[in-house]
Amino acid sequence: MIDGLKKSGTLNIAIFFTFSSIFCFTMSIVRYVATDKTVFLSLNWNLFLAFIPWLVSMILIIKRKFSNTSLVVLLFTWLIFFPNAPYILTDLFHLTHRRFPPIWYDLILLLSYAWTGLMFGFISLINIETILNEKLNKRIIDLISTILLFVASFGIYMGRYLRWNSWDIISKPFEIFSDILEILASPFNYPRAWGVTILMGLMLNMMYLSIKLLKGKK
Repeated sequence: MIDGLKKSGTLNIAIFFTFSSIFCFTMSIVRYVATDKTVFLSLNWNLFLAFIPWLVSMILIIKRKFSNTSLVVLLFTWLIFFPNAPYILTDLFHLTHRRFPPIWYDLILLLSYAWTGLMFGFISLINIETILNEKLNKRIIDLISTILLFVASFGIYMGRYLRWNSWDIISKPFEIFSDILEILASPFNYPRAWGVTILMGLMLNMMYLSIKLLKGKK
């Protein structure tokens, strides 16, 4: 795996994610020890779910050669877990004033998880673009990425407010598609769904574009 990371030029990114994840985990453990409250320990599960799309994209980057069936399965797996990466941003809802620990500690803790999760998602999307770049025009790839970030925003709504999980697409596909069709068929009955999808989608696209601009700057 390490050799593959070196050859793909992504070892430094993997090291960054390792240390940032350890930092997040340590902060949550310190908070648990200090308060005996488990409320933020669930962030570690959310961060693991955000890690999955990056892991899948790295498998695609490192190995490259797959059968059509394997490629479709990996891309589908990436797609259904991709919204989990920006989803961690909504964990900021848990930020409230408490006597202990101080709110600044919880703010740093939540932002650390949110940023690490977001980077898992953005880097994985850059990897997917690299794969698609071998077969598609750059403008088409840019359009696909833009759409995917709006899709992820809709996934955030589905997860935060309707409480669906990524694996429910496998275990309860008809129920999920029923909810999606209901929202699409009666858009004015779901202003929150469209508000989250559109505004979060715009924000994610702006953030992703800024990362790509910085990445491309000499």
